[in-house]
Amino acid sequence: MAAVAETSAKLGPLRTVRAVLGGPAVRRPAVIAGILAAWLVLFAVLRGQQTLTLAAADLTGLHRWFNDVNDSIGANRNSNPLFLYGFNEIRLAIDNLVTFIQSMISQPTGSRPVPQIGWLGVVALTGYVSWAVGNWRVALLAVAGFTFFGLQGLWQESMDTLALTLSAVLISLVIGIPLGVWAGISDRVNRILTPFLDFMQTMPTFVYLAPLTLFFLIGPASATIATLIYAAPPAIRITAHAIRSVPGTTVEAADSLGSTRRQTLTKVLLPMSKRTVVMGVNQTIMAALAMVTIAALIDAPGLGETVAQALQSLDVGTAFNAGLAIVVMAIVLDRVTTAASERGGAARRSGHQLPPRWRTLLLAAGAVVVAVMVWESHTYVWAAEFPGGGGTGSHIASAADSVTTWAQDDLSGVTNAIRNAVTNALLNPFQTLLTDSPWWLVGLVLVSVAAVLGGWGAGLTTGGCVGLLVGTGVWSDSMTTLASTVVATLLVMLLGVVVGVAMGRSPLADRLIRPVLDAAQVMPPFVYLVPFLALFGATRFTAIVAAVVYAAPVTMKIIADGIRAVPATTVEAATAAGSSTWQIITKVQLPMARGALTLATNQGLIYVLSMVVVGGLVGAGALGYDVVAGFSQGELYGKGLAAGLAIVLLGVMFDRITQAAARRTTAVSGGRP
Repeated sequence: MAAVAETSAKLGPLRTVRAVLGGPAVRRPAVIAGILAAWLVLFAVLRGQQTLTLAAADLTGLHRWFNDVNDSIGANRNSNPLFLYGFNEIRLAIDNLVTFIQSMISQPTGSRPVPQIGWLGVVALTGYVSWAVGNWRVALLAVAGFTFFGLQGLWQESMDTLALTLSAVLISLVIGIPLGVWAGISDRVNRILTPFLDFMQTMPTFVYLAPLTLFFLIGPASATIATLIYAAPPAIRITAHAIRSVPGTTVEAADSLGSTRRQTLTKVLLPMSKRTVVMGVNQTIMAALAMVTIAALIDAPGLGETVAQALQSLDVGTAFNAGLAIVVMAIVLDRVTTAASERGGAARRSGHQLPPRWRTLLLAAGAVVVAVMVWESHTYVWAAEFPGGGGTGSHIASAADSVTTWAQDDLSGVTNAIRNAVTNALLNPFQTLLTDSPWWLVGLVLVSVAAVLGGWGAGLTTGGCVGLLVGTGVWSDSMTTLASTVVATLLVMLLGVVVGVAMGRSPLADRLIRPVLDAAQVMPPFVYLVPFLALFGATRFTAIVAAVVYAAPVTMKIIADGIRAVPATTVEAATAAGSSTWQIITKVQLPMARGALTLATNQGLIYVLSMVVVGGLVGAGALGYDVVAGFSQGELYGKGLAAGLAIVLLGVMFDRITQAAARRTTAVSGGRP
């Protein structure tokens, strides 16, 4: 019996391989192919009928109603009790917080022509805090990064961005960490919060802006609240995860010693969760910085405003200089908070941990030096205003303009060929199919595909989203955005599979590529538009390429992890059966990583959608343009709000379909990746 069991265990991986290589064909692709074929036939017959096309300046009844609501709120803002004692007070409190931080580091106050703390004091404080929570290396990086802002001629803009980011992060953490702790110790609270957090993290950043301006007007308050909504979920989720990850035996031991719930929380759960909670702070800061730059569309001051204005005027040099400052700030904030989460462990591993007494003395001495620098920056003009005229920034902008001119003159043949190939071969035909088909036919196709991939629940959700999309009055623009999103996602998945498989199969490739992907994920979305604007001009293709580059890192990492999770014994059995490398990848590893592929598609779609709508700033048109136009043209506010709602509906539809498909795939594969 033992020999039989041993033989069976050895043959298990081989049976798995044979099942994958020779199992029955999956029917869902064939059903979807049939649906698409029927669509093409009906499209040929019904093309151009009931397409719900709406001209750029035309409005529907819903859009006019939104305009009337906006006008009514504006007229009664200072008399309606809900605004007088609710929204207006919230806006005032947040405005005061932002104004206070700006007065400290970026904006003149009262009779002072400069902030309370000048550039020298800010740089000194940044270096000191980075050293105190991290190490001397990140302190040098922080000092160099903040000094670079001044050399670029963007000191005030950078400090405005930092002030808004700090304001939003402070509020996010005050709300998010307690909620995360509560969700960590209470299953009921966790179940209640999870759907809201899923919704908040699924939605593209654009959609937060228009509704908030309705209640809080444009300006720093709306920008901070939008950033708070976007940045709080990571703090809540990661804190809850940290609390739940504390070993149950440790909590039981504390309980057996007579600890109260408060003592268990403060003496056991929180100290043991500290490192993970700091990682949550890192993610909150990065999300806040990404949102603050986009919030420039609702008059948030700072680097985002400089980038947005430059993109709208196609000034690549200025956009590149400001975008570079955003990248530097993102890198500095990421490295400092990452070092803070790893400080103790890194010091112990290196063997260079200072005795506590020496560290305390050095921190005290450093505090004295920093205090002197802060006083000088408050007292003397030379230490308050950054010296020089930002010559480095001028050189950077000039170099970027020169490279842009060279690319457009000498590389236009290549870039135009790439753009035209993708546009004519993929984008235009698919967009025509979506926008020129009757709306009900497209809706029927979407519902059918959703039902096949994710089940009847996904089909019903998609049907509801389709009905609401029709109701928004921006169906044609929604289909244009859908076309760009699907094409970009196909390119993302193609790139993700190629690179992800290489990373999953080769530890060396993973070590070389993963740091690049980590760095790419730090950069806010705005930054991706600048180089591709230089290469391809203001077109839909620019937004698609930027979306591909923005979404590719997360899909590559998910696919790589899925490939790596395939049991080594199964791969060895396939090799022993005579399979080639290509067969192992296509017949064993990719099929067994179906769950990871579906999850990568989900994340790729959400990332792509958020970037495609931002591409409205560089000629992508459709829903992104409608939202931007709604901010700048009062008569189009209602249409912009409806476009924001349409973006939400597309995001919900994509998320529900792909998540349901992932669950079905995992169930079919028996829980494998």
